[in-house]
Amino acid sequence: MTGPAPLARRAVVEGLGTAGLVAVVVGSGIQATELTRDVGVQLLANSLATVLGLGVLIALLGPVSGAHFNPAVTLAAWLTGRRTGDATALRDLAVYVPAQIAGAIGGAVLADAVFGEPLVHFSTHDRFAGHLWLGEVVATAGLVWLVFGLARAGRAHLAPVAVASYIGAAYWFTSSTSFANPAVTIGRAFTDTFAGIAPTSVAPFLAAQLVGTAVGLGLVTACFGRPAPGSEDEAVVPHGGQQPAALTRSAEESALTR
Repeated sequence: MTGPAPLARRAVVEGLGTAGLVAVVVGSGIQATELTRDVGVQLLANSLATVLGLGVLIALLGPVSGAHFNPAVTLAAWLTGRRTGDATALRDLAVYVPAQIAGAIGGAVLADAVFGEPLVHFSTHDRFAGHLWLGEVVATAGLVWLVFGLARAGRAHLAPVAVASYIGAAYWFTSSTSFANPAVTIGRAFTDTFAGIAPTSVAPFLAAQLVGTAVGLGLVTACFGRPAPGSEDEAVVPHGGQQPAALTRSAEESALTR
């Protein structure tokens, strides 16, 4: 690519990427429950498929849209861009987020169709508990810290491996199994399978993810300081025809979606 893709194309890519992510999460969860009754093995299979799928999606689609696939990441990119005058614009935020939510719902429906499940069957998996909300704060904060920390350190090119690895780990070290993504949370309410979440549990998860986003940005500031005007915070990976950060950013410039 030789320049930034049109916003419409980037929105389509964000929708497709989020759909792919949710299809992997939901589909692997269904497959796991059909193959074993051991919940630990089910979670292992689900998390492993998510790690591999997310890494591939970021590597493939990052050069077009930045591979947010996550309203929390898009919101954080917009908030940091307001201070620097770069990165995600309000128009991008307004277009990306609906695309991500629509994609997440579509991905859940697709996964259900692939496995012969009812196309839209709202989940009965209750996840309404304080410790789960805290788990979402932790998971989302860590994700935002990682994504934007990589960008600020000039290592955004590592995002496909680093972000996927973090999500895989967070499946296991958080009580909520790390949704860490408002769009994915909404999408997973549309499937009554292993990865589902009851609609009544969605709103507290979204609130916890917003809190986690703020905490994550605070951690980035604490570790790397405030970005200088004109600096680039790419979330998740460089896009619009840019080369990886390690190849294009000077040392002074190197001081970012389940």
